Amino acid sequence: MTTMTAAERRAQAKVEFDAYMEACPTSRLMAVLGNKWTTMLLNRLAENGTMRHAELARAVPGVSTKMLTQSLRGLERDGLVTRHVTPAVPVQVDYTLTVLGESLIPIVATVREWADRHMPDMDAARTRYDAGQAGLAPPAPARSLG
Repeated sequence: MTTMTAAERRAQAKVEFDAYMEACPTSRLMAVLGNKWTTMLLNRLAENGTMRHAELARAVPGVSTKMLTQSLRGLERDGLVTRHVTPAVPVQVDYTLTVLGESLIPIVATVREWADRHMPDMDAARTRYDAGQAGLAPPAPARSLG
């Protein structure tokens, strides 16, 4: 029986962990939600119902046509959005949340509420940490959330 070196054991552990993370449902969902435009598009569709491509482009400032199309295709692929094409001149393309997409909205809203409430605390913690790392001042203890 051959023994493995520490480096080989670490490499094997990394391969196993990467396989686990690739299959992990939470990790996979966070990858979808981590897309820059995903939550904005989901929120706009939740607020407005069915929207045309051009309406979404206007409702999400800063998104390029290419990124909007790619993001919507990803959401369609994931079953969160349906795309309906109406043959006309020009062609009309409408997007609507699916039942699965609608079920994600309360979760996105909870994350947004948490961020609105706690990002200032995280920013302050980062500032304290960075100052401590630079030797300017020791980090202050975090305040209690309770």
